[in-house]
Amino acid sequence: MSQALRIVFAGTPEFAAEHLKALLDTPHRIVAVYTQPDRPAGRGQKLMPSPVKKLALEHGLPVLQPPTLRDPAAQAELAALKPDLMVVVAYGLILPQVVLDIPRLGCINSHASLLPRWRGAAPIQRAVEAGDAESGVTVMQMEAGLDTGPMLLKVTTPISAEDTGGSLHDRLAQMGPQAVVQAIAGLAEGTLQGEVQDDSLATYAHKLNKDEARIDWSRPAVELERLVRAFDPWPTCHTTLNGEPLKVWGAQLADGRGEPGRILDASRDGLLVACGDGALRLTRLQLPGGKPLAFADLFNSRREQFAAGLILGQQALGPQEPGQ
Repeated sequence: MSQALRIVFAGTPEFAAEHLKALLDTPHRIVAVYTQPDRPAGRGQKLMPSPVKKLALEHGLPVLQPPTLRDPAAQAELAALKPDLMVVVAYGLILPQVVLDIPRLGCINSHASLLPRWRGAAPIQRAVEAGDAESGVTVMQMEAGLDTGPMLLKVTTPISAEDTGGSLHDRLAQMGPQAVVQAIAGLAEGTLQGEVQDDSLATYAHKLNKDEARIDWSRPAVELERLVRAFDPWPTCHTTLNGEPLKVWGAQLADGRGEPGRILDASRDGLLVACGDGALRLTRLQLPGGKPLAFADLFNSRREQFAAGLILGQQALGPQEPGQ
């Protein structure tokens, strides 16, 4: 291969750590690793390092965690590293133009969608939620805009009817690193040319939040089935049963009609629930304080909790005020 490059890596979650692992297996030199500041996590809310930081420290790499890259001091610190290239994967901080201009070969990004489809924070889950036929990873040259830069390399994978946000994430986390290694080789040799994105085809993958994971049973069953898969393992679709939270980990399209949210039937095969159009058979559920279980197991032990006629998603009725 051509000359080894001085690379600065910037990333934060596990998806990014998989890319850093791949770069560590190349002749290129990782001169520094940038990652987000440690965040409180878990019940004790202790400060926890990111997966990228953990991996970098295991390999004795210098770790930098500036809260912003808009600070001139942070920019000077990066420039002093004299990088040939900056590889950015799910870093979580905006890179201003002055930072993009520092590396000799610029900055490249591994983005988990087939750009210009799904620019933004949650491309994997949005692809599953929308019923896309395929997904993939795009390696692009970075610009100041959000995921707008010229595309250098794409790898694709079909999205199956069984794929979840988690399974697609894990597959792309294996495909992306090899694509980045291949793209870096092309950049180093000067053989890789970027393809400008068609902005008219762009869609925005909004960040996930727990509120949108609350199941609205008035929606069509086909949309809700995709939502359950997309939000597995996080933020996890949820509803209520007799006013108590109920997490939904598995659902299948089924025949049935009735008032949205009404339980039509319960059996070892699942909990049949009416939707705005069609019905879902819920196959894997999690009760408060419990772990996710196949509905067959819940049906054996708690059959009376899932009686036909009950309506999911209703709030518990509180005590009535006097005179009501």
